[in-house]
Amino acid sequence: MKIHLFGDISEVEQGLDILASKFNFSIAQDGFPIEVRKVLNSEIKVLKAESKGKIIYSENIHFFRALGLFLEASQEEEEFEIVEEPQFDRNGLFFDVSQGNAVMNLDSIKEILTRMSIMGLNWFMLYMEDSYEVGSEPFFGYMRGKYSYEDLKAVDDYAFALGIEVIPCIQTLAHMQEVMKWPRFNSVREDEATLLVGEPKTYVLIENLLTDISAPFRSKRIHIGLDEAWRLGLGEYLPRNGLKTKFEIMTEHINHVIKITEKLGLIPMMFSDMYFRTPELAGYGNNYDVNVQIPEEIVQAIPKGMQMNFWEYNREDEPFYEAIIDKHRSLGVHTVVSGGTYNCHGFGVNYGIAFRASNALLNACKKKEVKEVFLTHWGDDGTESNIFSTMLGWQLSAEHGYARELDEEKLKRRFKFCTGGNFDDFQSIKYLDEVPGVSKDNTHMCNPSKYLMYQNLLAGLFDKNIESLPLNNHYEETAARMRESVGRNGEFDFVFILSEKVCSVLSVKAELGIQITAAYKQQDREELERLSQDVLSRLKALVEDLRVYHREIWYKTNKPLGWEILDLRYGALLANIDTSMARIHDYLNGDISRIEELEEERLIYPFSADLPMITSYSRIPSASRLFQ
Repeated sequence: MKIHLFGDISEVEQGLDILASKFNFSIAQDGFPIEVRKVLNSEIKVLKAESKGKIIYSENIHFFRALGLFLEASQEEEEFEIVEEPQFDRNGLFFDVSQGNAVMNLDSIKEILTRMSIMGLNWFMLYMEDSYEVGSEPFFGYMRGKYSYEDLKAVDDYAFALGIEVIPCIQTLAHMQEVMKWPRFNSVREDEATLLVGEPKTYVLIENLLTDISAPFRSKRIHIGLDEAWRLGLGEYLPRNGLKTKFEIMTEHINHVIKITEKLGLIPMMFSDMYFRTPELAGYGNNYDVNVQIPEEIVQAIPKGMQMNFWEYNREDEPFYEAIIDKHRSLGVHTVVSGGTYNCHGFGVNYGIAFRASNALLNACKKKEVKEVFLTHWGDDGTESNIFSTMLGWQLSAEHGYARELDEEKLKRRFKFCTGGNFDDFQSIKYLDEVPGVSKDNTHMCNPSKYLMYQNLLAGLFDKNIESLPLNNHYEETAARMRESVGRNGEFDFVFILSEKVCSVLSVKAELGIQITAAYKQQDREELERLSQDVLSRLKALVEDLRVYHREIWYKTNKPLGWEILDLRYGALLANIDTSMARIHDYLNGDISRIEELEEERLIYPFSADLPMITSYSRIPSASRLFQ
């Protein structure tokens, strides 16, 4: 479509150049005329009449969303009027590029920013524990694919052109395993994950981190982490200072850090859990107590200027969110709220709980007039899933951001326009983990795609849990569903090709350990021969096909460093297939009298009424703690 924009467009012209080729429009003097007006604190208004269009917007991000609405509606209608009321000042996406070993490359980041802009999302956060250069510390992020100053400056410039603010997110206390492992940092080390509070060298390091990470960005806002420091004060701090409460130590540390942010002119925010989950408040665990009264000493201890980020990813009751938002406000500080999309536990995306929890959280935020929200994407333990499989969650956040009540039909249409993706196809990715034996919408966050992929064929730790479940059949049907999706998801067909290959492997492997054990115990030599020669050989070919395609997609999406983790996991899986074939062969040939692994009694892995959720690969292939 050719369009001619006139009016208040000087701030968005660079972004128009970026979006034109992606969304099939061009700017020309003889194009359809659209008047553009920027009006402070205005609703978004998009109009088209027979001879002229109009866009009224307040923020640059609203213009880009409005342009998308205009282009989308023009595909079907000659005349229309669309009015939207922005619900949030900032609504964005947060991406972990550290914990899960996947550091997105610049092309992927630009692709995400482009989609965000047309959706109307204006906050982009990169969570970098050690994935950025610190000039004075060459071992910081060593061999981890860290971003350079130039990388991050390019991200900020690209985002700015599209109306998006980029906020760096780092850690300044815990979650520092990838840094603390190097001898260079022994002097600032409390334990394997935590900085040493009170040590002067700690604050020299933190100032260097904050100085270097803030330099590429226009924004003065920064997320400084400070979450989940559960062992605070129990490492090197203890012999130096004696036993103190976590609250005392947190207060000491935050007072040091806030002085550094003030010196650098930064506006910090932190995860709030260390205030809401300490003994002075609700005790330990992953649940907030809505009835607890916050002691005045907690309120007084939070430094002026520190903003709080309340996070929760899997609750689905709006009253809970409303109550905890109120608790945060009682602290007298600015509150930012974040939810999550569950892509961090395996090869799929748990859209069931992600939609239920996100709807509840965002509805509560709108009721309580929270003005800043974001959706997290964690890597956690390997980043087997591709980040673009989560796009439906982005659209969900965006549509909540421009409507008091979510319109699911509009969500589906917008998703198709903004990404080229099919709503139902992306929703179906959840069936990689929402399998027989798992509750509807997978509210317990079970992740069988991961542990059934990697568990030992002759010593399966999860075989007892899946006994009598038709998982091979489930994955065969899901593989067919993924194949059908290819061809109707545009640039993102690769998401479904990868998912199909995962399901094809699992359609053979999910129950294979049980089948081998049964044939062995029944002394069915013919069946053992078939499983060894035919089924295991086929499985090996399927795994190799998956590995090669997964590697190809990884290198297109992420920086190269990090793939070595999945290389090792696939290598271990292929080696286990070879070993299984050899053990069965030796048994059938009479070289060994029994296969001892198969004689071990299988136990149920304790979890819940559903199948397990196993968050760490190290707990999957072997019962030994040495398996890393």
